[in-house]
Amino acid sequence: MSAQRKLGPVWVAGEVLIDLITKGSETKAIVGGGPANTAVALSRLGIETYFIDGMSTNDYGQRAKAELLAAGVNLDFAEFSDKPMCIADVTLDESGSATYEFLIDGTATFDFIGEWLPNPSKGNPAVLYLGTLASIVEPGASVLFEWAGEVSNFAPVIYDPNVRTSVLSDRNRYQESVAKWASISKVIKVSSDDLEWLYPGEHFENVAARWLQVGVELAVLTCGSEGIRSMTSLGEVSVPGVQVEVVDTVGAGDTVGAILAEAVVQGELKKIHGDRLRSVLKRAAIAAAITCSRPGAQPPTFQELEDCNLDGI
Repeated sequence: MSAQRKLGPVWVAGEVLIDLITKGSETKAIVGGGPANTAVALSRLGIETYFIDGMSTNDYGQRAKAELLAAGVNLDFAEFSDKPMCIADVTLDESGSATYEFLIDGTATFDFIGEWLPNPSKGNPAVLYLGTLASIVEPGASVLFEWAGEVSNFAPVIYDPNVRTSVLSDRNRYQESVAKWASISKVIKVSSDDLEWLYPGEHFENVAARWLQVGVELAVLTCGSEGIRSMTSLGEVSVPGVQVEVVDTVGAGDTVGAILAEAVVQGELKKIHGDRLRSVLKRAAIAAAITCSRPGAQPPTFQELEDCNLDGI
């Protein structure tokens, strides 16, 4: 864990689960989940991070707890029960891209209940980051949305839909979900694959314009090796990708999300545009490349990023 920089706190709400990753004939059990990966990435950046999820007391749950704590993530707002952990069967193709199949029903992972979710008026979060499966798996998603709406009165919400069509294959329903979450969010991060599936044939700038009209201040599109694009009310800012030997892409987008949260914590969101935004995106591109160069979701530390040359991008 990086030394704390007295930034935050950032609240990250969503799932931690077990990825059963198959590559060739080998399968490994790895602690994963997009929001959990983002929480770890934030903590490695030296940011005070609270992870909010239902977690199991079973062996997998204890492993997840140990890894999150070892990364410096605070679990004071997690809720533990004897329900099982969510499991994701992950298959990597030759390029390192992952596909997922989830075992969700009856797990602790999506057991969001208003009674145990933290009170934003007392916790004083600087940012709420959420998304992925927790934003679509009911009934927890509706509970989480109502609570996040309350939190949005105290802190900006960063939303990453991180589309999982194996769980929700109805495009219209997914679009409705994204529109709902956009209505309370200040930042949305989406991948090019997500955008292509959600809004076939639509350009990023058109989709981003709709989000900006409902109150989003920054829309970010990750394009893999082609870089990162963004839109604000002042126009588009883009950076190229960072060339790296890819081991796999697990956690790369979650790492970008952590860099965006870091930027929001460090200054007013309205000031993140122009050269300042370009610098943030460069940092995110480097961080994502480092994550891709390692197996699994292993985001860089604050010092690793400080040692990189942002001017070279």
